[in-house]
Amino acid sequence: MSTRGQCAYAEAGIIVEQTVGSIRTVASFTGEKRAIDKYNQKIKIAYNTMVQQGLATGIGLGTLMLIIFCTYGLAIWYGSEMIIKNGYNGGQVINVIFAIMTGGLSLGQTPPSLNAFASGKAAAYKMLETIKRTPKIDPYDTTGIVLEDIKGEVELKDVDFRYPARPDVQIFAGFTLHVPSGTTTALVGQSGSGKSTVIGLVERFYDPEAGQVLIDGVDLKKLQLKSIREKIGLVSQEPNLFTTTIRENIAYGKENATEEEIRRAIELANAARFIDKLPQGLDTMVGEHGTSLSGGQKQRIAIARAILKNPRILLLDEATSALDAESEKIVQDALVNLMSNRTTIVVAHRLTTIRNADCIAVVHVGKIVEKGTHEELTKDPEGAYSQLIRLQERSSCEK
Repeated sequence: MSTRGQCAYAEAGIIVEQTVGSIRTVASFTGEKRAIDKYNQKIKIAYNTMVQQGLATGIGLGTLMLIIFCTYGLAIWYGSEMIIKNGYNGGQVINVIFAIMTGGLSLGQTPPSLNAFASGKAAAYKMLETIKRTPKIDPYDTTGIVLEDIKGEVELKDVDFRYPARPDVQIFAGFTLHVPSGTTTALVGQSGSGKSTVIGLVERFYDPEAGQVLIDGVDLKKLQLKSIREKIGLVSQEPNLFTTTIRENIAYGKENATEEEIRRAIELANAARFIDKLPQGLDTMVGEHGTSLSGGQKQRIAIARAILKNPRILLLDEATSALDAESEKIVQDALVNLMSNRTTIVVAHRLTTIRNADCIAVVHVGKIVEKGTHEELTKDPEGAYSQLIRLQERSSCEK
């Protein structure tokens, strides 16, 4: 019973570890309740097992105490025999018996009890501090405007922003970006310029210090967080896969997804061919964080998950930058299927992947310094976009 209970606790711990480690994916797919439900199922098994173990321990302890008290009785009987036959003093016999047995038991139990109490006190303090913490952005808040359907227009208006962990570094100061409904806007620029911060603000992982993030003209802070995140899809550079089957990882995009819907999603994501070649197909375990799959395969599973979610707004955060040329082409084709008829914001490292974007914005030190289509921006050979292209071409040649 102890082993079964410890296994259930371990499985509950794995769920917590995966959820916390993949918190952005969980939040993006509004999977908080599912994670809590899975955790509660495992912890309930552990609880029931521990109750049974407690009952068995109680019976065992009762039996042990029976033996101990029988030993006490035997010792007293033997002591009385010593008093009658050998002239011992009764008080001396009783004192010796109780002093040795009680003292030994008490001293043996004291150190572990003190250590357990100290450890429990420290752990309880940390847990209670975490429980009492009130998040500034609460995904369980049911207040706010619920938009049943959205066009997908996104606008960042005069946004000022610093990361809470780096309050001395100004990321945005008066940053403005408008993405019309149904169009694709690509953000390019050097690392650290603030491109991925736009993704975090649109998903409302953070709130701006000043200015507004608007969806269909409504301030994101006024919208119910859960309802709006259900309409936003995210595919990041390092896709977060859970330690379960391919099927469950894809089905995370939509609760109670049918087999037909999952099948359609993997075909649009160009993942059907490699999945069908696996011995167990969709029921293949992906390993911890997808370690049994290649980078391109993991990315295609993440794309299939986003396709299944069918978001109105799609966020791609350097989704192909970590892939080799062959994998990049396959994943890029899958992304084209995913981006169709959606508002898409692409954070791109490889400029060749965003040539067909409706608008390309060059971000430098938290500001947009150039904006236009690929053809418009390349007309100026000294422009920031043209310089980025030359820099990337030079880097490719050196490699």
